[in-house]
Amino acid sequence: MSWNETLNSTRNRLRVLYKSIPEVTKGFGALSKAVKEGGVLDFKTKEFIALGIAVAIRCEACIALHVEALVKAGCTREELADVLGMSVQMGGGPATMYAGKALECFDELTTAA
Repeated sequence: MSWNETLNSTRNRLRVLYKSIPEVTKGFGALSKAVKEGGVLDFKTKEFIALGIAVAIRCEACIALHVEALVKAGCTREELADVLGMSVQMGGGPATMYAGKALECFDELTTAA
């Protein structure tokens, strides 16, 4: 499956979930908006942190969503690779495998753009 297909299927699953538990997902959406808009760190830095966590906990859907957000925020491949290096250091072997997936996702999303 391509990363674009991963993004589409993830969004489709989330739409179904949002309809099933609207109050919970509204609350989560409000939390997401608050943490991304508030505080002293800029949006891109916060997305780098989210990507590092996604790699470390091995969540492919999270990787796709956060790499996409980083591409839209103007992230460079070098910046992404630096974050992935930190993710590997913190997550060991499994994070190494998912760091490769994140870089592959970035390459696909930026090549198609």
